[in-house]
Amino acid sequence: MNSLIKYVFLRQFSLVLIIFLNVINGFSQNELNGKTFIEMKTTLGDISIVLYEKTPLHKSNFIKLIEDDFYDSVKFHRVINGFMAQAGDPNSKQSDFSGQLGQKSFGETISAEIISEYFHKKGALAAARMGDNINPEKRSSGSQFYIVQGKKYTENQLNQIEQKINQQQESNLIGQFLKKTENNHYMEKIKYCQQQRLTDSLNTLYQEIKSLVVNQEANKFKFSPNAVQTYKAVGGTPFLDNGYTVFGEVTEGIDVLDKICSVSTETGDVPTEPVVILSVKIKD
Repeated sequence: MNSLIKYVFLRQFSLVLIIFLNVINGFSQNELNGKTFIEMKTTLGDISIVLYEKTPLHKSNFIKLIEDDFYDSVKFHRVINGFMAQAGDPNSKQSDFSGQLGQKSFGETISAEIISEYFHKKGALAAARMGDNINPEKRSSGSQFYIVQGKKYTENQLNQIEQKINQQQESNLIGQFLKKTENNHYMEKIKYCQQQRLTDSLNTLYQEIKSLVVNQEANKFKFSPNAVQTYKAVGGTPFLDNGYTVFGEVTEGIDVLDKICSVSTETGDVPTEPVVILSVKIKD
């Protein structure tokens, strides 16, 4: 009797184990590791990319576009050697399109997911977006992206870029403050000082506004030690940090990126000979 019970138990356990293994095998190893890898085939070669986990909105949007075959036949419409290669305008699929590429995106804009540990090193995948003047929230394009090529920087150059980023951030915060209806009286004071050419009073007013909206320590941008070393050794576009969402990076095919960025271009940085994305697939 005990032998029969043991046999039945082992048989049931084996069936459960088989089912469990089949379920596990239904997922790729990459999915089990919590990472999503994609393969982008272009007319100049293949590029492998990993999508970051801490930018879920951008990751899910990119995957949805891939699953819908959106990027198949899309061209790199803006290429600048030593800077980046940009694609994702749906109009670029049209061989007879005569307008300016880069003006259109597919889908809704995406909330910014700017994370300090994801920076614009060479090979970074980032979302394009409209400028701060009409897009102060830094929302990303629904489909346009760019891959960073960039160049190497010295520590002194990085220090200067840090200062510029902080100055721009300060200006943006003050601009947002002055646009609020409840702060109209500050705008009136500024206009009066400008009309009367009261430079000292204008500077004093600026410092007052600055003290209200800018927390020097909390809002100050600074490159991490890892970013500094990477920009010095590998390169990138550090001046774009804190302004655009980086949501992935190239794992294989940097040489293909270099090929794309080195093609001859026409007015508007459009490749003379089209560089086409043949397909983008999620790797198994």
